[in-house]
Amino acid sequence: MHACRYRAFTFALTFLLYTSFHLSRKPITIFANHSFTFISVCVCLCVCLHTDKGNYKQLLGTMDYSFLCAYAVGMYLSGIIGERLPIRLYLTVGMLTSGLFTCLFGLGYVYNIHSLGFYIFAQIANGLVQTTGWPSVVTCIGNWFGKGRRGLIMGLWNSHTSVGNILGSLIAGYYVSSNWGLSFIVPGIIIAVMGIICFLFLIERECFQLALSLTECCPPSDTELLLGQDSTGVCVPVQQIVVVKSGAEPSAISFMGALHIPGVVEFSLCLLFAKLVSYTFLFWLPLYITKAAHLDAKKAGDLSTLFDVGGIIGGILAGVVSDKLGKRATTCAIMLLLAAPTLYGFSMMSQFGPGPTIGMLLVCGGLVNGPYALITTAVSADLGTHKSLKGNARALSTVTAIIDGTGSVIGNWSNSFWTHDSITRILGGVL
Repeated sequence: MHACRYRAFTFALTFLLYTSFHLSRKPITIFANHSFTFISVCVCLCVCLHTDKGNYKQLLGTMDYSFLCAYAVGMYLSGIIGERLPIRLYLTVGMLTSGLFTCLFGLGYVYNIHSLGFYIFAQIANGLVQTTGWPSVVTCIGNWFGKGRRGLIMGLWNSHTSVGNILGSLIAGYYVSSNWGLSFIVPGIIIAVMGIICFLFLIERECFQLALSLTECCPPSDTELLLGQDSTGVCVPVQQIVVVKSGAEPSAISFMGALHIPGVVEFSLCLLFAKLVSYTFLFWLPLYITKAAHLDAKKAGDLSTLFDVGGIIGGILAGVVSDKLGKRATTCAIMLLLAAPTLYGFSMMSQFGPGPTIGMLLVCGGLVNGPYALITTAVSADLGTHKSLKGNARALSTVTAIIDGTGSVIGNWSNSFWTHDSITRILGGVL
């Protein structure tokens, strides 16, 4: 199979793999937003725990916060571990265990379990194993596409988050009224099946090169395979290629070593604040639209998806511009600076009806999520293959985990600790 076909296959496969990760995270949100089902379950928990039935919102906060904290902390460890293990095996184990714990949460309905500890355990365990996904898929996709096209390709590829959220909402919403346990069990089965597909078909750079060397006289070098350049070398015997590659295997970088790569700390801090704004809109935008535009909950929810649509467009645009300019940091800085007055304009325009609100949502989504997508994908891949490493260390997975983990700390805090009323005031007053 030609190298271009392998790249296309890897692009599609990793897209579907991480779509299943987001698909399996969505049910808890749909479950919580379905008032009758969620309140009835939480009231049962309150009765079993001998607490006030009005505390059901705090119970959701506890379960949600358990997942988010485990995810944020586990991300730092996941990158270090993933750097030292085969990507295919590491990702497969993570997806299978994530499917197990997602199904475990849904089995609480099947077996009528009303123990808060059971659900918290399922959430913490799931949060930890979910961290295997992002560093692994970014590392894999980074091994196949060079810097010259990386921004555009990863901008398109990053739309898997929105696709996963949409599919997760549809699946969970279909079952939540009749059998909310299936809202978790079905997505859990899907991600587990995708884990098996990952094990059978995911092709890492090393596996591809070895297979190609057995069938072609002039195999491309490691650098040519990574950057996607045309091979111009002379024919080398197959036996020499295998021996040289195994002897030149780079060592995995340490956590502190990754922090010393120029740009890692700076982009991590940039993502920290960008993700705070993005997550604030992600979780609380429907409520703000309901209050500001005076729409019902369903229309506000449908309207809020335009922020994600704008984010997809912004991610692609940021990738294209940064590829042309060759300056990722400048692209992020300009978009974030433009986002500040645009967010303020959104708070003003949202009072004039659906038309202006739709337009501002698309623009805000692009300017906020564009840099967010660029930093977590193309920038992470660039820094993980930084020239300062001189080819003597594997750093892509660790760098990706550090950047995304730092953003997750503050982003998850925004979702877990702020109340509905305070978020509405912040979006309405500060933005």
